Amino acid sequence: MDFTDHVWTECFSTFLGRWMHLDPCDGIYDRPLLYETGWKKDLNYIIAIAKDGVYDVTKRYTRNWCEVLSRRNITPEPALSTLLSSITRDCRKNLASEVVSALEERDRNEAEAVERDLYSKDDASISLPGRQSGNKQWCISRSEYGSDKNRSWSSSGPMRKCIDGHVTKIYNAFGPVVSQLVKQSSSKSRAVEVLEIFKNILVDLKKSPFRTRRVSIKSLSNGAQYVVNQMLPSFGQLLDALSLKMESDTNGRIDICLASDPVKTSIALPVLFHALDNVIHNVNQCDNFNKHSLSWPLLKLNRFCSGLVLASGEELPFGIVSSIASYNLSFIVPVNYFGCVHTGFFIFHH
Repeated sequence: MDFTDHVWTECFSTFLGRWMHLDPCDGIYDRPLLYETGWKKDLNYIIAIAKDGVYDVTKRYTRNWCEVLSRRNITPEPALSTLLSSITRDCRKNLASEVVSALEERDRNEAEAVERDLYSKDDASISLPGRQSGNKQWCISRSEYGSDKNRSWSSSGPMRKCIDGHVTKIYNAFGPVVSQLVKQSSSKSRAVEVLEIFKNILVDLKKSPFRTRRVSIKSLSNGAQYVVNQMLPSFGQLLDALSLKMESDTNGRIDICLASDPVKTSIALPVLFHALDNVIHNVNQCDNFNKHSLSWPLLKLNRFCSGLVLASGEELPFGIVSSIASYNLSFIVPVNYFGCVHTGFFIFHH
């Protein structure tokens, strides 16, 4: 029994009014029969997990329900339904009643649509391939090769454009910060204090609402405010790399907030935190924090930046890779961007 056979996402489309299958590994979307028809998999349980519940969505991915049902022998069907309903109620217990009502109506509509689709006739014009990601022998060993034996095959998965210009910007933006610390003759402990304060500011910003991220410098202690006000000009390039900006009012209040698309900030923040931890660690390793003893850069250089990356996650280059699949749409998205994203997975018997 393998509980981690394959993972993909489902995204609720407000335009279509339904959940939509998205597989970033193979760059295919809205083709839920990919695994049964294309990969020739013997499905049994496909469970979707979201912030507002856990769902059995197996019927969306099959047109052979009787066969699938014969393989579902982990637990009786009523017991599984009761368990998932219990988990879903627990996920929704703190939601407003009108939100719960809307979710329950959506669940009912989805269940009706899935039942209709379960017995619908397939579109013969749609050809679904075997697995594209991973090498050929690996796919064959997993019985995911499909029926098209004559198709061309690269040694790895399909190539995707790696959009990670923000990584270079973030790494380069630490130069002015460290240079300013050295210029001020800051001690090692003082430098770490400044970097930790800046990190905490961004942690607070990350916790704020996705589309309206904002944090005020006024919320800091007086000592921290003084430090930040001294260093803020040197952090300008770093904020720009995060698609953030500083705003001030007539009362002297300074806020850090979104400068453009919130998705850009969401993608950049994890890279920033990783790089910032590297800088703090390396500053701590300096015997003396001054321009003579510093070895620049303080950041790791074993990272992949720009170019192409392999679609199969098992074969990504070592280092930091921040990519968005440049296909018909972006597949790697923050959960809050669409409001809710399902993660699906197979559970099957060997």
